[in-house]
Amino acid sequence: MTSTATPVTVLGLGPMGRALAAAFAAAGHPVTVWNRTPGKADGLDAAVATTAAEASAASPLVVVCVINYEAARSVLDPEALRGRTLVNLTGGSPEQARDTARWAEEHGIAYLDGVIMTPVGGPDAVVLYGGPAEVHAAHEATLAALGGKPTHVGEDPGRAAGFNMALLDFFWTSMFGVVHAFRLASAEGIAPGELNGYAQVMSGLLPGMVDAVAEHVAAGRFPGDESSLDSSASVLDDVLDTIRANGLDDAMLAAGRAAVRRAVDAGHGAEGFTRLAAP
Repeated sequence: MTSTATPVTVLGLGPMGRALAAAFAAAGHPVTVWNRTPGKADGLDAAVATTAAEASAASPLVVVCVINYEAARSVLDPEALRGRTLVNLTGGSPEQARDTARWAEEHGIAYLDGVIMTPVGGPDAVVLYGGPAEVHAAHEATLAALGGKPTHVGEDPGRAAGFNMALLDFFWTSMFGVVHAFRLASAEGIAPGELNGYAQVMSGLLPGMVDAVAEHVAAGRFPGDESSLDSSASVLDDVLDTIRANGLDDAMLAAGRAAVRRAVDAGHGAEGFTRLAAP
């Protein structure tokens, strides 16, 4: 154990909670753990508390990672946490994070709200934190045990969750597009193996599109010289006709087509598709 070791408590021992506890212990921090269901601490280098309050009182830094904010609030004991720092890595909406931060402030608890973007424990781990900069700075060295560099994204305790929700929006919207494409291909008699290679080629266009959206929104310019909203509308109409002809759900793409229609009606038809990302 190093002289800079800080006792850490981890509340919640699902797969992510176990990974957190293991990473802190591997970095030489004394770890106390608690889980609602006994037996989840087997194999961890950690002291096991019998109650969440007992576990919280054992360390100056308490990390909670459970299924949702409702579950988190149900296990957090304000008296046991008073004067300590609570790091919530549960994951949820920005407003849930802000509401929990207000609750923590009312009870004299320093608070950071974070999101785990990639698996912890390795040098490439990415964990984002929102909340007071001085609280993050005070515990940055300890949080570095989770791997990578602990990244503070702003004083707003909901900002890390904002990053997470935006990225999950991107991921899940993309995933629904993937599965819907395979359903449409199947309806047209195209086998999954036949479509896969071409889908991989098309997915390779996405990184460039992400860069273009970021660049165009930042500049406030949405060039349509390569593909305009007018041309996008025409293509979308063809895709929607095919989806409907095969009796498949058109809700997601129909919503996108409606967004294009509104932009065109507002006079942006000659601009590029990235115009839809403008605030």
